[in-house]
Amino acid sequence: MSTEDLFYLERVDLEEDVDEELNFEEVPIEDFAPLSDDENLETIVRCAREAARHDRAASKCKIDRVPAASVVQRPEVVDDFVRNFLVKMKMFRTLDCFQNEWYELQERGLLSNEDVRVVPDVYAQNQQLDNEIKDLHKDLSKLKSAANEAKEMYIKLKKERDFHRMHHKRVTQEKNKLIVDMKRLRQHYAMYEPTLKQLKNQYESALREKMLTKLERDKAVSQIIGLQTTLKQIGSSGNEERSKREKPVPFAEKSKPLSPVLPTKDKEIDFPVVAASSSKRAVNFPLPSSQLTRSEGFQHSTSIPSAHKLPITGLAFHPRKHVIATGSDDTTWKLWSIPSGDLILCGEGHDGWLSDIDFNQNGIQLATSSGDCTVKVWDFSAGQCVATLTDHMQPVWGCSWHWDGKFIASSSMDHTAKIWDIANGRCRFTLRGHADSVNSAQFLDQSNILCTSSADKTISLWDARTGLCSQTFYGHIHACNHALFSPQGDSVASCDCYGNVRVWDIRAVESRLSLDLGPHSLNKLKFDPSGQYLAMASNDSTIYLLEIQSGQVKAISGGHADSVLCLDFDHKGEILVSGGADDAIHVWS
Repeated sequence: MSTEDLFYLERVDLEEDVDEELNFEEVPIEDFAPLSDDENLETIVRCAREAARHDRAASKCKIDRVPAASVVQRPEVVDDFVRNFLVKMKMFRTLDCFQNEWYELQERGLLSNEDVRVVPDVYAQNQQLDNEIKDLHKDLSKLKSAANEAKEMYIKLKKERDFHRMHHKRVTQEKNKLIVDMKRLRQHYAMYEPTLKQLKNQYESALREKMLTKLERDKAVSQIIGLQTTLKQIGSSGNEERSKREKPVPFAEKSKPLSPVLPTKDKEIDFPVVAASSSKRAVNFPLPSSQLTRSEGFQHSTSIPSAHKLPITGLAFHPRKHVIATGSDDTTWKLWSIPSGDLILCGEGHDGWLSDIDFNQNGIQLATSSGDCTVKVWDFSAGQCVATLTDHMQPVWGCSWHWDGKFIASSSMDHTAKIWDIANGRCRFTLRGHADSVNSAQFLDQSNILCTSSADKTISLWDARTGLCSQTFYGHIHACNHALFSPQGDSVASCDCYGNVRVWDIRAVESRLSLDLGPHSLNKLKFDPSGQYLAMASNDSTIYLLEIQSGQVKAISGGHADSVLCLDFDHKGEILVSGGADDAIHVWS
């Protein structure tokens, strides 16, 4: 017998159509809810055991309905059992001998019924139990390895949980400690706040008294000098006309506003006629020594911290003195002595934040623009606000004096710029043409030309005598924040909200210099008196200094802690002052 003919003898009875009696139940996927992060291994094991217990109980209830097995095993007879055993053990020669002798005895009739009976069930049961034991051992080893892995994972997760819990407790303790310290510090500072306010009020009142005393002293000195001169002229042998011609003007007349003889409100003031020969821009003057080293930049000299309670949005230098005016979002403006940093005067009157501030040519009057849609004119000799201009419908962004001190230009969010007659207190022209907010307006010195910049990405030049637009510059791709003339009047500089700055040639009507200092916005520009350098205030707390001829840019930093919103040079170009969102004034020299 070959190995290919080997087989096992076992009688098996199959029953048909058993599947029809089985009842299958589909379990939907929604029943298996995802495990949350808070469930640990113990919870999972407990849920699995409860589910198994419920399954066993349900199976006991349905045991009567379970159909009979589809395969029925019959007990083996002795000769089949012996054959299967010999085949299993691969004893083929013994199998051949057994079959020869078995069939020979069977043919002779020497085998009784007891010899050919079935094998007792105990042997078959032992074999089945042996197989089940082997399978259980394999399952046990797999479950042990899975249990060990789960135990290691459980220990690891438990350690991580304990670590994070301890860290959370420590952070909570530190937070509570900081809260207690902050409360204690607030109580401590609250004790000093009334005293500080009282001292500040006393200091401001003392400064005001000091300035008034100084003005009275100057007035008295001028009167004494006038009287002495008069006495000398009376005692001299000169004629009466000569004495009248040499008689000095009293201080009271000197301290009058910019226009001592104002016309009546029924008479309209004409714009002055500018002769080309009298223009300051036609004069070529040598650069001062300070300008020759300007390429080295400015160094931080001093600062005035907390000059205002809110960001400083406007700043202007006095045309002849080392005095600056600042306007802030706290609705106030102040005068400061530079570089000492002493507060000279504080003004209030606007109902909204201040956006810009500007001195007239003589420094006697001050113009302020505000978010309350007004422009106010303040007279230092009168000590009060002498005009309030209210025709704008939306917040006013900028203001600029005409060089003769009789007109003011303003720019507003209502898409217009206006030219105001100060003596009559009314609007002379409304300049319409921009398609978005007009952010700045500036007169050209010794001229009747006005420059405006707008959020519609354009810069326009206007004739103030007619209110008509004479030229528009296109080139910016973002909203323009500020534009101004150079001191020579041959070019215009502009900047936008993405840090791009351009210098335009007015005669050629084209851009002759373009730089990208973004992405931070450039808020204000200012030429030095020589027109060779352009200072730029940026939102990245930096001041940029541009040399016009070479196009080189130098960054000045280390002073402001937040955006720089405004800046200005003194009349000699030796001092640069800046203000920003950190409520501080910084002086650079």
